[in-house]
Amino acid sequence: MVEPSWHETQKVQYMTTATLERIPSADEPTEGPAPRFISLEFSSASEVHAGLEEAVAELIEVAAKDAACGILVTRLHPGSYTVALDASVPFGETYESLAA
Repeated sequence: MVEPSWHETQKVQYMTTATLERIPSADEPTEGPAPRFISLEFSSASEVHAGLEEAVAELIEVAAKDAACGILVTRLHPGSYTVALDASVPFGETYESLAA
């Protein structure tokens, strides 16, 4: 599988992640507010993939609780990213974008 290039001219690219099909239970206890986004800064390119995968995995757990939205990974500038729950992304999917 070929990784998408950040240098492509497309505004939205798709990132491969696990697809979620979990129906949340109304009886599940809550432990306070879960994070809705994670900001990341990387000092080297070799850290980016693992760091983004870890952040996406963390938010997959949060998204699975209410099954209402997907995850948007945004590259703000080289080495700076946000990974966020986003209502414009369908549940079970992860989209990638470049900040304008």
